[in-house]
Amino acid sequence: MLDAMPTDTVRINDHEFRVWIADDPQEVTQGLMFVTKEQMSPLPDGTDRGMLFLFDYDRTTGFWMRNTIIPLDIAFIGADGAIVTIHTMAPLVEQSYWPDGPYRYALEVNANLFSEYGIRKGDQVQIPESVLKKAR
Repeated sequence: MLDAMPTDTVRINDHEFRVWIADDPQEVTQGLMFVTKEQMSPLPDGTDRGMLFLFDYDRTTGFWMRNTIIPLDIAFIGADGAIVTIHTMAPLVEQSYWPDGPYRYALEVNANLFSEYGIRKGDQVQIPESVLKKAR
């Protein structure tokens, strides 16, 4: 499924992430389920991988890790691009991880990258305009 998904680059502070774009219900539901550590390895140029979930309205629902076999960080992102909440999620956990408020986008990357890069709640996520148009 990942091979068929479009990709783009998002930026937070000085760090870029090459992300698969999940913008339809099937992709959003599947997310990074069954994705391996190797599939999430950085690209040859060192750019980290991730998945960006796009929604066409603000939501407050949580995410879970059902069938997700690697630990991940999630950043819930408001319509204004600011990070609302960050969680580090354990693999295969079926409890939900909830945002602190409404979000329009969610970004999942390998666990602990956000803390390693000093990325925090309130930081701005730069999402290309071409990607944002898909969510409208």
